[in-house]
Amino acid sequence: MGVRKENTMTKQTTLYAAYATKTHAALEALEADGVLPAGTSFANVTLEPPRDASHGDLATNAAMVLAKQAKTNPRALAEQITAKLEADPSITSAEIAGPGFINLRLDPSAWLAELSAIAASGADYGRSDTGKGTRVNVEYVSANPTGPMHMGHCRGAVVGDALASLLEFGGHEVTREYYINDAGGQVDVLARSAHLRYREALGEDIGEIPEGLYPGDYLKPLGEHLASELGDRFKSASEEEWLAIFRAEAVTAMMELIKADLALLGIHHDVFSSEAALHAAGKPDEAEAWLREHDLVYDGVLEAPKGKAPPEDWEPVELPLFRSTKYGDDQDRPIKKSNGSWTYFGADLAYHMQKAENADALIDIWGADHAGTVKRIKAAVAALSAGQGQPIPFDVKLVQMVQLLRGGEPVKMSKRSGTFVTLADVVGEVGKDVVRFTMLTRKPEAQMEFDFAKVVEASKDNPVFYVQYAHARIRSTLRKAADAGLGPSDENLAQLGEEELALIKRAAQFPREVEAAAKAREPHRIAFYLYDLASELHAFWNLGNDSPQKRFILEQDAGLTGARLFLADAIGQVIRNGLGVLGVEAVESM
Repeated sequence: MGVRKENTMTKQTTLYAAYATKTHAALEALEADGVLPAGTSFANVTLEPPRDASHGDLATNAAMVLAKQAKTNPRALAEQITAKLEADPSITSAEIAGPGFINLRLDPSAWLAELSAIAASGADYGRSDTGKGTRVNVEYVSANPTGPMHMGHCRGAVVGDALASLLEFGGHEVTREYYINDAGGQVDVLARSAHLRYREALGEDIGEIPEGLYPGDYLKPLGEHLASELGDRFKSASEEEWLAIFRAEAVTAMMELIKADLALLGIHHDVFSSEAALHAAGKPDEAEAWLREHDLVYDGVLEAPKGKAPPEDWEPVELPLFRSTKYGDDQDRPIKKSNGSWTYFGADLAYHMQKAENADALIDIWGADHAGTVKRIKAAVAALSAGQGQPIPFDVKLVQMVQLLRGGEPVKMSKRSGTFVTLADVVGEVGKDVVRFTMLTRKPEAQMEFDFAKVVEASKDNPVFYVQYAHARIRSTLRKAADAGLGPSDENLAQLGEEELALIKRAAQFPREVEAAAKAREPHRIAFYLYDLASELHAFWNLGNDSPQKRFILEQDAGLTGARLFLADAIGQVIRNGLGVLGVEAVESM
């Protein structure tokens, strides 16, 4: 957690926020004493758990980063900082380590107070207002509307949705957006495929699906619907008579299918933006006019392809080019094709200009196969948003594909889709929560394998099970205690020992993990944290197998039992809060 003059507090004063404030106060006192010069910046000062828990409870780099401004050496400054911090009765020691790091040890009462804060905050523990007043547009999925969702879309969908929830938990105002690519050639292919199924529904033997059309059975209901609504008047009509009608009907039907598939994962978007509507509204023309007015688009000739002789049919053609090299790209990019139609980049540029009108920050979740277009769209957003006042923060998260396995063997394709495994099939087999959590067990840019056998395995090696089992264990324990007339109580928390305090210390990291994950735009950090918290809960639980006095329920000691149940209940609350951010249910039993 950073310690800075513009000290932004979370909604509830969590332990890390409280001690960041105490450190801030100690540094201000040294500034008042003349040890630190007036106006010293505390922006790079951090307060976090030490890497080695044996070194203490909290560590700060304050002396290291401020020594130069104070014109002294870090250890000398550290001595003066520790003297200020040790005056706080809740800090039992402030020790200087290495070249000037400061390790703090807290009185156990500080951790017990945080345990009570978890209970008092409940579902709001970890929630903050650090993003208050910031509107963030998160665009994710945006699959072509040509068929049902497949597992190639799944990971980006989960990452985007979890990121949106994480940002909301951090106080941001979030818009979840889906960009419908309904203006390209693939939509014409969809319309032709729908027309074929329409003819089939009218009784025609269509035989094998011609190459180049979509073969999946999912188009049969659409064909039947069109036959029912339109009769046979387009059965033998020319393509120009029916293409636009079938295209609109097919896109509508496919988007309903996609929305239903996403709902299986608990995903619902706020806005569905149409590329076709973007063109119809003249947005690309508006963007080009603005860019030309600011000398960011010019008519020029693209260089011949590099690294090899240009194709025989290559000719230099004058095209409108966006000056993306001005913003770090390796070449300027055409916004129109030689036939005058818009390039995908030209339309995408206008789409992002439209999004930026109603957001303070933009985040796109893309498949890793789009990595080559990141520089140019970032350049476009930088240019457009700078022209509208100030550059708008824009982040593109690339997500690798998922390899589906069953017992280590690649999974065969789905008959219904024709070419891929549908998301609905996977969710139907293993459940929403397993799919969502599994998609967040690795960094999105890392390759991932999804093995149907392993994701439902009841073992420590399966993070989904391990975290869910921790929560189920806690809930089972609380129910068992209630049957015995026992329950959580904060009256005897002082009886908790070192093992219990270690568990509290892990739980107390949740608010800072949320803040760090939101800042980095990395929801997988919450999944990693929950696994660590669950591991420590299971480790403490297992102590009771060897030593009965370490069990949560001690019928002969109601005071200690109440304290341990209070601890268990709080840990369960943190797990629920973390799973809630990820869109995963915290189960009551397993």
